[in-house]
Amino acid sequence: MSPSDRRLTLLRDGLADQRLEGLVVAERFAAATPMQASAPVASIRKAPAPDAEQEDQLVFGERFDVLFEIDGFAFGQARRDGYVGYVTSDALSAPVLASTHRVSAIRTYGFSQPDIKTAIVGLYSLGALVTVEAREGRFVRVARSGWFIEAHLTPIGRGETDWVAVAGRFLGAPYQWGGRESLGLDCSGIVQQALAACNRACPRDTDLQRAFFPEIAEAERRRGDLVFWKGHVAILLDAETILHANAHHMAVAVEPLAEAVTRIEAAGVGAPLGYRRV
Repeated sequence: MSPSDRRLTLLRDGLADQRLEGLVVAERFAAATPMQASAPVASIRKAPAPDAEQEDQLVFGERFDVLFEIDGFAFGQARRDGYVGYVTSDALSAPVLASTHRVSAIRTYGFSQPDIKTAIVGLYSLGALVTVEAREGRFVRVARSGWFIEAHLTPIGRGETDWVAVAGRFLGAPYQWGGRESLGLDCSGIVQQALAACNRACPRDTDLQRAFFPEIAEAERRRGDLVFWKGHVAILLDAETILHANAHHMAVAVEPLAEAVTRIEAAGVGAPLGYRRV
C-alpha cells in the first residue's frame, strides 16, 4: 500500500487508521471497526452521497473496515482489495461472521424459505461470501439472508482452476463503472472477480493490476495474458482475441485484438501500454 494513494489509504479529514501511524500525517488515529456487506451488493463511493461516483463494490459477505460514519455513510476500507471509500451504513453489518462458502454460480437467488416458490430475498453474484447455518433438502440457510441452492455454493478454500473460463461466464453482462457484480462490471472488475474465483488475489484498478503482474513481450502473448491500455485492460482468449468489459459495447464482449487496438487508438487513448502474464 502506498500512503500517497487516496484509493488505498484509510485517511480522511485528519483522521487515519491507527495502523497508519508513523506512515501518514494525520491529526488523529483510531481503530477501524470490522464490518461486512449484508446487502447483495454495495457501492463504494468517492464521497458520502448517493449520487457520488461509484469506484468499487462490495459483494455480500465481504469485509469492510469502518473508520467513521457520516450522513448515513460509513467511511472505510474493503479487505478484498484495500479500496477506500463510502458505503451506505445500512448495507453493512457486525459482527463479522466467518464465511463457510462462496457463491460459485454466476448469480443465484436467496429465498425466504427452502422452496423456490417463496419470496426472493436477494440476487447474489459470483464470489459472494456466505455463512451456512442449516440445511434442508437441496437448500442451505445463509446468515443475514435466506435459503440458497447448495449446488450454487462452494466451500471456502476450494477454488476453480481456469480463471479465463470463469471470465467467459460474464459474457454479455452490462458494463458498469466500478462494478464487480455479475449484473454489471468494468474491465478491471472482471479480471479481479474471475481470479478471485480461483483463490487468486488481484488489485482493483488497471494501473494497479499493470504494476502487479510481470511484463511479457508482445510476441509471447497467449491465452490468459492481459493487454493494457491507459485506463483499460482486456483478457487474451488466445494470441489474437480478447474478452473485456468495455464502454464501446457497453458490455462484456469478445473481439479481435487487432480491431480493438485500431478502435481504441482512433478514440485518442493510444496504443497498448504492454502485456502482462497472470
